[in-house]
Amino acid sequence: MNTLGSFRLDGAHALVTGASRGIGKAVAVALAQAGADLALSARTPAALKETAELVEKEGRTAVLVPGDLTDPGAADTVVDVSAAALGGLDVLVHNAGILPTLPDGSPALVPLQASAQEDWDQVLSVNLNATAALCRRAHRHLAASSRASVVLMSSLAGVVGTPMMEAYAASKAAQISLARSLAVGWAREGIRVNALCPGWTRTDMTAFAYSTGPLSDWLMAHVPMGRWAEPHEVACAALYLASPAASYLTGQALLLDGGASVPDGGLAGIPKPPSPFAA
Repeated sequence: MNTLGSFRLDGAHALVTGASRGIGKAVAVALAQAGADLALSARTPAALKETAELVEKEGRTAVLVPGDLTDPGAADTVVDVSAAALGGLDVLVHNAGILPTLPDGSPALVPLQASAQEDWDQVLSVNLNATAALCRRAHRHLAASSRASVVLMSSLAGVVGTPMMEAYAASKAAQISLARSLAVGWAREGIRVNALCPGWTRTDMTAFAYSTGPLSDWLMAHVPMGRWAEPHEVACAALYLASPAASYLTGQALLLDGGASVPDGGLAGIPKPPSPFAA
């Protein structure tokens, strides 16, 4: 196989969760452009229609598999329906993830001591428990594939201190740990498992930050590249991890963060503006 061909996924069957918008939507389109047929999952079918249209525009199959991953049993149903509709499962990209939210839908950014246990439980139910449930259910399908790959969408928050987002950060760190354990446990079955850890990416979830000048400026001052990532950039990394190009890569946490995880953000000599969270 030539170098460019190793990034192809022709005929592969892939399930992408959280596929209705942002990173998940971009990942679905990237996998379709590489030749994969897609099962697309999110909470509501209507939200998935635009992604499905983009996948079909690439000449690939798009199956809508709605499911609320906070519901017990939803992960099992999503995997079963996806595998049955596609005729198997070669790739799982678990992108669905949440932050605790306020009544207006904006993220609830409060320190742990001021947070509610129910918010912690809800975040962990989707970001960690559903991750385990999806992987557990997908295992038998992946074990039957000759090119099985799991990509868990973790976060920079899982490897650096992230105050005001403790539940989210803990769940993303746990995804990295789970990816490593599954990678070792499933390696002899030919199943690769990796975590992808985007830094600050311009999505609906982060609109509260990039649309607020002082906050965005403060965050970008900690990113050596000095800018937000775009969803398609994350999608390219997800495609790499899912494709034969990464055939000897497993158990890794790929940081796609513009250098933000470099100690002190690589910016020890560059003054940073005061934190908007400072008292």
